[in-house]
Parts: sequence; structure tokens; C-alpha cells
Amino acid sequence: MNMTIKKISNLIMCFLLVFGCMSGCGNEDVSDGKNNVKVYYLNSDETGIIFQEYVVAADMNDTEKVIDELLTQMKTMPEKLEYEAPIYGPVNLLSYSLRNDILTLDFANTYTTTKKTTEILDRAAMVRTLTQIPGVEYVTFTVEGAPLLDGNGNMIGNMAADNFVYNAGNEINAYEKAELVLYFATEDGQELVPVYRTVVYNSNILMQRLVIEQVISGPNTDLAYPTINPQTKINSVSVRDGVCYVDFDSVVNIRTNDMDPKIALYSLVNTICETADVNKVQISINGSSDVNFMEKISLGTVFERNLDIVRQ
Repeated sequence: MNMTIKKISNLIMCFLLVFGCMSGCGNEDVSDGKNNVKVYYLNSDETGIIFQEYVVAADMNDTEKVIDELLTQMKTMPEKLEYEAPIYGPVNLLSYSLRNDILTLDFANTYTTTKKTTEILDRAAMVRTLTQIPGVEYVTFTVEGAPLLDGNGNMIGNMAADNFVYNAGNEINAYEKAELVLYFATEDGQELVPVYRTVVYNSNILMQRLVIEQVISGPNTDLAYPTINPQTKINSVSVRDGVCYVDFDSVVNIRTNDMDPKIALYSLVNTICETADVNKVQISINGSSDVNFMEKISLGTVFERNLDIVRQ
């Protein structure tokens, strides 16, 4: 009987919360949605992240006020017991600074005591929340002024939302961490350089699709340059007998700079061949390989990795 009463009470509370939000939100927020963001939290098992829809009270053009507001939300333990705040306990934020489009969050030394999987999820929650703010493209973490390092002692550097990739949905249930090797161009566009990137992603995503998406999104370092038009769409990706078959839309042929088509092509091929079980790549555009890549290279063949054009 007590359990029944408790369930009914919970239902009433949920109704009141929903009704209160509906009646308390201004018409402007509801109509244009410009202040609507997702605030990310950890689930109570610390195996994934969950988001809640949130309406920012500050003017979205006032970047620092929006940052303050969203940081406050992520420091506050939500009423829902299954949600955990990402900035809580040993994750003690000391200060932040915004320069150009890079937001730097500086934490106390206790940050390094966080369990590794929890730390990755905390980072994912903060980066995915804060990069929704106009004027914030990247987030970087420091610990009492020193750059945050990964488990191998490498500097993590600037992080964008796509460093934490997962399928559309409300929760990451099956996440994995991957160390990717991506190939981008040198400044003169005549060679490739490897860029190492750590991502957290949904394990249901094909790894080859993941790395292609990362190449399209471009490098997050000033030491390398993009090779593929960022508006390119992936139509399909599959792997069979060691060959990765990738089909793009026609935007992949639109060059955004003076990139050598060979460099652009092998930025994809070399990156894909870094993944397991793949040693060759077949590329098509809108279902056809009877076309030239960037008007120069015939796609009517299967490509293998080319390390001769990688800067040593």
C-alpha cells in the first residue's frame, strides 16, 4: 500500500514539474528556441551520460554569462537520482578563461584522482554542454595551470563536441574510448601528418565511419590542415573481406582550398587503413565509382595506404 502511495506521489510530482516548466517558460523561449540547450550529466552508474533540456536565462550573445550559467548547472546535483553533476567532488573547477573561441577550464589537483572512465564521461558532459554556446568552439582542460594529460602522458589539448561521438539518443549505454590516428595535410598541402585524437563513442558506430567523420570535421590543432570539405555527407560505410566501401555525396568533390587531390584522397585512405580489419578502400560518389575524385583521380580502383606522402 505504501509503495502504491509513493508511486502515485511520484507521478503527481512529475506532472507538477512538467506543468510548472510549461507555465513558467516565457513565450519567447518556447517560440524561437534560441536559448534551448542540452545540459549533460553522468548517469548514476557512471557508465554513460544523459542530457536534460534547458532554457538559458542569460542573453545567448553574452558568452561569459551563458558560460557562468551552464557551469552552475553542471555543478548542481540534479533532483533526479539517476543524474550526477559532472563538476562535483574531486572535479573542483577553480577558474575559466575564454580566448578567441577556446574555453579553458582550470581544475584543482584533486581532478587527477577521478576514476579514468568517470573522468572521460565528466569531460564528455562538460565539452558537449559548453560547445553549444556561440563563441565557444573548443574546450581545453588544465590542472592548476598545467595541461591535462591522458594515461600515456600525452597532452589532451583542445576538445570539440565531436571528440565525444555517439548515436543520437538520450543516453550513452555502450560507450568506448578509442585512440585514433587521423591524417591531415601540412600547411603547403603537399604531405600528410598524423594527428592523434582520443574520442568516446557509442560502440554501435562502425569504427570506419567514426574515423571518416573525424577527418571531415577537420583537425583540432594548428599543426595540421583540413583535407575534405566539412559539408561532405557520408551516404554509407561497410567493410567486407578487408575492404572498406565508402560512398559520399557530391560535396566531397568540392575543394575548399588549394589542396592537392592526392593528399585529400589519402588522408581518407590512410586514416581508414589505420582501423582494424581494413587494408584497402573503395570510394564512390552517390553510388558510382566511375567518376574522378576532385576532377583528378579516377575512383575506379581500390586504394591502399600510401606512407610515402606522410611527413616523417
